[in-house]
Amino acid sequence: MSTHNQPKHGQDATLDSLRGAIGHRALWMGLLLQEAQAQGLDWEKLGHAAIFKAGCLHGEEIKRRMAVAGSLPSFGSAFFTDEIKRIFEIEVKRCDEEVLCLEYGHCPLVTAWKRLGLEGEMLAKLCDVAMSGDRGITSRFSQFRFELGETIAQGHDHCVVQFLREK
Repeated sequence: MSTHNQPKHGQDATLDSLRGAIGHRALWMGLLLQEAQAQGLDWEKLGHAAIFKAGCLHGEEIKRRMAVAGSLPSFGSAFFTDEIKRIFEIEVKRCDEEVLCLEYGHCPLVTAWKRLGLEGEMLAKLCDVAMSGDRGITSRFSQFRFELGETIAQGHDHCVVQFLREK
């Protein structure tokens, strides 16, 4: 069995349940966007727009939870709770006022999409659409920008996500 995108540690009933809930959300997203494509709609445009809006809402909530307004480490703490870090097996590579760099070791969304039989370019596109949530979150912070590096959906062993202070 492939070890690609398999959880490596931290499994317990609660963690598995949370991963399952995220995966269920990903199933809905994947199926909705597949249906939009089947009906001739621009599913990527639709998905990016809707998920970006959801991210904007989430971003406002993160802003309210931040201990220090405008602080990248405070943003990181409010967004990437210990629970989120465990679910996605996130390793914080750097966290200071200039860069928040994260490496995701597991993605329950990719696991769910693969259950639908999605692979290759479609998988990578769904991941990019899902990351519009993070783009929406970041849009609520004029002092930060978002960068998506390599992803598990593209076939890499991890995802690299960065939030950078605007110069």
